[in-house]
Amino acid sequence: MYGIRMNSAFEGATPGFLVWRLSMKWRVAVDRAVAPLGLTHAQYSLVASLYDMHRAGQRPSQRQLADHTGLEALYVSKLARALEATGLLERTRDPRDPRAVRLALTEQGREVARRAIKVVQGLLEQLLEPLGGLDSTRTGEFTRELTALLDAPLDLLTEREPKHEKEQS
Repeated sequence: MYGIRMNSAFEGATPGFLVWRLSMKWRVAVDRAVAPLGLTHAQYSLVASLYDMHRAGQRPSQRQLADHTGLEALYVSKLARALEATGLLERTRDPRDPRAVRLALTEQGREVARRAIKVVQGLLEQLLEPLGGLDSTRTGEFTRELTALLDAPLDLLTEREPKHEKEQS
């Protein structure tokens, strides 16, 4: 179907397992690609997001950046401190809210972000090649499907009967 070649190692795999494997493949690839720039994948997520937000005229708080990236606020704080120590990021107290810390890339941080974004963009092109590339119809559909999954709320109760088992009762 659609000329998709299935890897026999993934036949019968659940969608959750496949999402996990794809996410791990992507994380490892980005880690390796941005390491020469002195970044980890998580740090890349911060600098790339800050770069885009800066271009949009924003100087987000750590909380806003955590919400944007999907990372825990405490982890963003830790990453921001490390990036500040390397001279890529500035952290300043918000004069309107003394509890909030505003983040901005330094000039060096913006240069590293530009280079890292270009490297990761090349990786994204490779990843999406089997779907016809970044601008293909299939990639557009895939992006919409991923967005629908990300937008769907999850009930995090662990002791629930799966929906299909209830229907059979």
